[in-house]
Amino acid sequence: MRSPWWTGLDLRVLHHVRGVLRRRGLELTLVEHRPDESAAFAPLFPDMPEAAGLAVITPSIVEPELGLVVAMLGEAAADVAAVVRSRNSSESESAPAYGKRTAYHGIIGSAPSMQELYGLLERFARSASTVLVQGENGTGKELVSRAIHDASDRRDKPFVVTNCSAFNDNLLDSELFGHKRGAFTGAVADKPGLFEVADTGTFFLDEIGDMSPMLQVKVLRVLQEGTFSRVGDTETRQVDVRIIAATNRDLSAMVADGRFREDLFYRIHVLNVLLPALRDRREDIPLLVDYFLRRQRRARPKQLSAECAAQMQTYPWPGNVRELENEVERLVVLAGESPTISADLLSPRIRQWAPAEDAVAAADVGSLPAALEALERKMIGAAMRRHGGNKTRAAEELKVSRRNLIRLVQKYELE
Repeated sequence: MRSPWWTGLDLRVLHHVRGVLRRRGLELTLVEHRPDESAAFAPLFPDMPEAAGLAVITPSIVEPELGLVVAMLGEAAADVAAVVRSRNSSESESAPAYGKRTAYHGIIGSAPSMQELYGLLERFARSASTVLVQGENGTGKELVSRAIHDASDRRDKPFVVTNCSAFNDNLLDSELFGHKRGAFTGAVADKPGLFEVADTGTFFLDEIGDMSPMLQVKVLRVLQEGTFSRVGDTETRQVDVRIIAATNRDLSAMVADGRFREDLFYRIHVLNVLLPALRDRREDIPLLVDYFLRRQRRARPKQLSAECAAQMQTYPWPGNVRELENEVERLVVLAGESPTISADLLSPRIRQWAPAEDAVAAADVGSLPAALEALERKMIGAAMRRHGGNKTRAAEELKVSRRNLIRLVQKYELE
């Protein structure tokens, strides 16, 4: 006979909610499936609403107490689910006992592409090799990098993050490698760089494609030899750092154009992971929405109306998971005390979006100029979505000037 799902689990996360419920004269119960009798219930995994979960079985709970109890159970179920996933991932590489995995170290999703991603990350975590994470803006590149770190042998060591596009060359040089007192105006004391801070741990270099050739050489040295020197210093320092790099650029094309060093590209491309866009795993949208709604703990429990959920399901989410998270937070605020979020609260760009707009425009044109305009509009819109609205990068991809792209974006009303 199969043991109950809670066998062997450390359920100290339930200590607080048990105490709160008992003060109300209620008892928390761990169940294998949604109870048939009257009860407040929260499933461990939102995409399996009838499966294992937490319940308070009593016919006496009525609103508004019922809503409060369900909210408490929902928060507790999310904590217990994390414990279950941690146990399952440490015991084997297979999916959790109750079906396919819905999360991995804070990454949410159950689509086939996410199942493949989870298996890949587990294998990457056991290695010390450099990883290149690629994907559109908002797909969770930093979250994936942290998941690799948290599942690795370095999990108790530093996890350091920097964005290479956030600094100019001189500042990024000092940020990464540190500087010696007097190295430049304002350098009033010795300062360790982030490579030193990350020693024995993991260093996440976001937007590495924006790094200048000069700094690419210095990073290459760290990867090859594990050594570097602070700005203005002659002393060679040694570090043991695992580097995870990320970009939404096409580094292969940049290598071909001479804008990114080929030797560095192959050094950071030892292990590679390409994150799926949210539009390519639409089945995860309800799961993500439920997760983000649960995180709004300051508000009473809410759910989407059928119309609102349907519109969010069809929208392409060019900003990916980050855009979805921001939209859910916005909806919770606008909904106020209402338990249901209606479609009229959606942002205009989402509420007014028509799924077949591009297809209809391309199919109904009756002349070559009109067809070319339809194609131009579609290509520009797709490039803008891939680059999160960044016109400079979209222009580079489309091989047009930024000024011309801005004119075309305005012409086709793509903003």
